[in-house]
Amino acid sequence: MSAPKRVKRAISGWVILNKPYDMTSTQAVGKVRWLFGAAKAGHAGTLDPLATGILPIALGEATKAVPYVQDGTKIYRFAIAWGSSTTTDDTEGSVVATSEHRPSQAELEAVLPEFVGLFSQVPPIFSALKIDGERAYDLARAGEAVELAAREIRVDAISLVSHGSETTILEVTCGKGTYVRSLARDIAERLGTRGHVSMLHRAAVGPFTDTQSITIEMLEAVEGEARDALLRPVADSLAGLPELRLNPTQAAAVRHGNSVLLTGAGAPVTLDDAWASFGGQVLATGWVEFGQFQPRRVFN
Repeated sequence: MSAPKRVKRAISGWVILNKPYDMTSTQAVGKVRWLFGAAKAGHAGTLDPLATGILPIALGEATKAVPYVQDGTKIYRFAIAWGSSTTTDDTEGSVVATSEHRPSQAELEAVLPEFVGLFSQVPPIFSALKIDGERAYDLARAGEAVELAAREIRVDAISLVSHGSETTILEVTCGKGTYVRSLARDIAERLGTRGHVSMLHRAAVGPFTDTQSITIEMLEAVEGEARDALLRPVADSLAGLPELRLNPTQAAAVRHGNSVLLTGAGAPVTLDDAWASFGGQVLATGWVEFGQFQPRRVFN
């Protein structure tokens, strides 16, 4: 007889996973969802299989807050291997060009400020971006010529962690849509050489950082309530937004998707984004207009 199917639970919260090397984001979500028996799961921002670090995984009602985390600022620590560029801009691809030049630390520090601010970046051809409905990496693997348009990205800071003749480690703070593999490629070309990413670690996504992360092994080592205790509250993902604490009457209206007039000293008149709470629980995300909170997404 086949084993009975596991009953899916309506459990909600965030798993701040330290994704291991050589695991896809989809595999990580599937593993976490299975461990918790969650009815619903998703992640806030794909991480390459060859990358490690923060992969925020949302369970249940937390999936409604995914865009707020996904759009947040990210911090990456990465290594550039000097002397060769590859088809994938990392160690997975084939070498397509080489250079004998190895930049000095002074040369590197002189050009890094050019990669801070708003500027255009051409994504790597092995990326999840779509061209006429097809993923770019699928087309590239099929041998088709892939041309991706440059996109504007935002880099808030980039700093040197360590420098060697063969490998340099940098840390970058950036906005959504930044490809670190492209950044490494472009820095190398600006220095008159070639380079590719040989190590990539995401240290922060939105409000979540390395210090909050847990591993698959940590989740597997515990069961039941002990495992559930490792979940972070849904509200943690909204830490960057103003919180509006509602009274019982207001909360009842918002639960039904209705707008409410905010009262009391200091009640905001206008806000582009905010979240409403009652008793410490997330009720809804939305905005404030003419002193009224307008729900955009209601949480159960």
